[in-house]
Amino acid sequence: MGDRIRAFRLEKHQTKDITGGYVNGSLIPAWKDWEGIIDVRPEMVYVTTVNPGEVKGPHLHIIRHSYFVCVWGKVVFIAKDKDGKYVEIESGPDNPTMVEIPKNHASCHINTSDETSVILALVSPAWRPENRDEHHESWDDYDWQKWGCRARR
Repeated sequence: MGDRIRAFRLEKHQTKDITGGYVNGSLIPAWKDWEGIIDVRPEMVYVTTVNPGEVKGPHLHIIRHSYFVCVWGKVVFIAKDKDGKYVEIESGPDNPTMVEIPKNHASCHINTSDETSVILALVSPAWRPENRDEHHESWDDYDWQKWGCRARR
């Protein structure tokens, strides 16, 4: 199973009206089971939001493997690799990128847009009330201000 932080550039397709043939939107496939690009098959899919200029995390999942993609707004996903280095990956509808955060890697999401950002998450195993897996982290050596957000404690 994967234990590397990775980014996957996703496809973005225009969709068209079935009668008029004009562009009526777009479609970004986040995951197709037959592609084989992800190592850990999702057991739960959820949507989370981050308010403008806010940070979710950092926190660590010891048992949960996660894939995230920002579907509205703009988010920087930050994760700490095994060497203690920070990996920063931007994602949004104009840059559809799915980020893989393996278990035992702390991560956070920063909304860098002026609107609420929406993140689609595919995780395994599924969250259960009797098996919470959220462990707070403090990244005192990280430069939070470069994204225009408050320092985290």
